Order: sequence, then C-alpha cells, then structure tokens
Amino acid sequence: MPDHLMNTYLPLPVSFTHGEGAWLYDTNGTRYLDALGGIAVCALGHAHPAVTKAICDQAGRLLHSSNLYRIENQDALADLLCEKAGMQRVFFSNSGAEANEAALKLARLYGHQKGIDTPQVIVTEGSFHGRTMATLTATGNRKIQAGFEPLVPGFLRAPYNDIDALRTIAGNSPDVVAILVEPITGEGGIRIPDEDYLATIRALCDEHGWLMMLDEIQTGMGRTGRWFAYQHTGITPDVMTLAKALGNGVPIGACLANGPAADVFQPGNHGSTFGGNPLATRAALAVIETIEKDDLVMRAGVLGERLQAGFRTRLDGNEGIAEIRGKGLMLGIELDRSCGVLVQRALDKGLLINVTADSVVRLLPPLILSDEQADTLCDSVCELIETFLDETP
Repeated sequence: MPDHLMNTYLPLPVSFTHGEGAWLYDTNGTRYLDALGGIAVCALGHAHPAVTKAICDQAGRLLHSSNLYRIENQDALADLLCEKAGMQRVFFSNSGAEANEAALKLARLYGHQKGIDTPQVIVTEGSFHGRTMATLTATGNRKIQAGFEPLVPGFLRAPYNDIDALRTIAGNSPDVVAILVEPITGEGGIRIPDEDYLATIRALCDEHGWLMMLDEIQTGMGRTGRWFAYQHTGITPDVMTLAKALGNGVPIGACLANGPAADVFQPGNHGSTFGGNPLATRAALAVIETIEKDDLVMRAGVLGERLQAGFRTRLDGNEGIAEIRGKGLMLGIELDRSCGVLVQRALDKGLLINVTADSVVRLLPPLILSDEQADTLCDSVCELIETFLDETP
C-alpha cells in the first residue's frame, strides 16, 4: 500500500490505465471484461464518446460558479429527471451518501413542520445508504457502524421485505415521519422484495402521513429495465435519491422530491458548494440523452433476461447454488458458502466481478454490453463458480 494513503481500502493488485466500452486495460496492457462497472457507476461503459465530448466541451467553458447563481445545465438536468421520474423538484449533491443525507434532513424538517419534536425514520436491515454519520446509522449493517458510536438518533429498524413489521411500528410509534428503503438491495446481496412490497409501503405512507423515500442510487438510471426501479410497480415515491450511473463516473448525486416533500426545503435549509456544478450536470445530461437515444433502458431488461437464462441453464440443479436472482442488469448468484476468493480468481481470468454479503456474486455490467460480451460473461462466471464448488464441497 502507498505510504501516504489512509488505510481505508484493500485494493486488488491491478491498476487500470484506460477503458473502452465494457473493457478495461491495466498497466501491462491486459484486457478485462468489466462486469462491475465501477459498482454500477459506468452504465455507458468507459470513455463513452458522448460523455467524453460533453466533459471536454464543458471543461473549456466553465467548471464552477457556485449555487449563488443560476446554472443552466442544472436547470436542464432537473427538468429531464423530473420528467423521467414523474416528480417535481431536485437537489443536486456530489454523491449518493450526500443525496441520502438530503433526504434524511428533508424528512426531519417535514416532521418538525408537522409539530413532531423527535421525528423517526424507518430503515431496513441489510440496507446500505452511505458512510456519513447519518447514512451509516441508517444502513442496516453492524460492520459499517462498529466503532463510530454514538450513532445518530431518530431511526427505527425493520427487516427488509417485512410488511407486518412496518405495520407493527406504525401501531406503536407515533413519531414516524418517513421510511427509507432500497427497491432492491445492492450491498445487501441483490435481494428483490415481494411484488407488492413497494405498493404496500406506498399505501402505509399514505395512511399515516409518512414520506416514502426510495434509495435508487444503485437501481436507478435504467439498470433494472426501467428508468427507476419503482416504475416496475406503478407507484411514485415522495423522495428518491440517485447517484452512481447518473454521471457515468463524474461525481454527482440527486435528491428528488414530489408532493408534500417538494416544498419542504426553503433557502438556507440545505446546500452544497460543488453540488450541481456545470461540469457534473453537463455529464449527466449526456448520460440521459445517450440512454434515451440508444434505448438502453429496454436493452438492460433484455440483457438481464439473457444472462439469467444462461445462468439457470448452467447452474440450476447444482447443490451449491442457493438462488439466482436479478432485475435487468442487477444480478446476484447466491452460493451456500462464502465465496470471496472468486473476485481474485475472476481477475486472474480477465473478468471484474464482486462478492457482496459474503456469498453473493454480484454483477453490475454496463448497459452497452453486446450479446457476445454477455455470453462471454455468462460462460466465464459459470465456469468460475462450477470450479469453485467442485473444489470446496
């Protein structure tokens, strides 16, 4: 490890010099198929010409002026996002954690405006919302929180995909103002809830006056075969957070609000020095325009079905496979044992994957993946898993 970097990461023994589409190239010129996409960030792959052009053009014009002034790219991006999401207002930040911080602040302010002195937000076990103090408290993973106590008060926890638990909280906790939930858990292992889970949460929120807040930082921007994962269900949240694929690698986050949440924030309630700057918003505009022009939302759904079918053909019936699941290009293969070693083994074979929740092979390939690359990915992953299971009975 370099002498002057804080010891916060355990990077793999590889460094990349450049990328092209779904491929990355290391310092030795070795090529890797990227099935992780910078953890769901590079949905358009690497060095996409439309994004590259937008960044270069904007860098030659204006990088920063601050939110003391109007930013045309920010206005245009807000309009596009609200149109796609069916929502009303947007606050721009620099990351997903900041977007979730904005959502949590909005929920507290909403509660205080209703006369609730100690507003509570329901969060779920197995979730991941960030590493700031409020978002790591909201995260349902004790390992993320350990050592950072005291945690931020004002959170109630329920098991993921458990409506009865939410109803119990509703009956016993009059200070609840919102629920924050992932439509599909990312770090928690690509867990897909029951079909009526989000719709029932929407009904509970309407019944009790709660804000329904969805963390779409990993699921958003077309990854699941819809612009946003909640659009599979026909409901609309009060608050939604985005980041990751929104900038295809340029740091940007967004907190969208609708209905009663849209006008909670007033000047002075929240802000960001860099949030929504001309460069980041120009990149995001190029991302949205490209996804739309190339019909990549539909493409993600088609590719996801192709990959799941391939995985099931090869792996179904293998006793070491607990479950194959996914939505669009958000895919998880759960094994019945720890399988972290597969990350290095995949790297050795020119493939970038991830293992999350200790036993789930997580795949988040770019939306621009070709059929041939998808088949290569399927064959490579299946071979890795089959060999691993044969060696570790």
